[in-house]
Amino acid sequence: MPTATPSAFARFRADASARWARAKPLLLALCAGLVAGPIISGMVGFQMRTSTARTLAHNGVVEQQAIYCAGRARADTPDTARLDWTARNALARRFATYPAGGTSIDPDVATACADRLTR
Repeated sequence: MPTATPSAFARFRADASARWARAKPLLLALCAGLVAGPIISGMVGFQMRTSTARTLAHNGVVEQQAIYCAGRARADTPDTARLDWTARNALARRFATYPAGGTSIDPDVATACADRLTR
């Protein structure tokens, strides 16, 4: 075997070293993007935590039920804005059951309903 010809292992090592030299900047940029991407998009506001989404959904449901509750309470007792807070809260708790006529009262719905009855 002539001495000028490198061995197969030496050629493989040189080829792998050249490939790594070409791929290293791309892999480092990919890793940096995988780490920095979610952090930056979360700071900008493109992501939402599950707890935030759950809270927003609950608030929307409470608001819809409060509208329904206030409508039923106004149908039962006209001029609810003149009632004091205790009477308004008792009236709201009476109609804050879901489904209508049920027994479980959501305190968030009762509070939102009582607030709506002041308007």
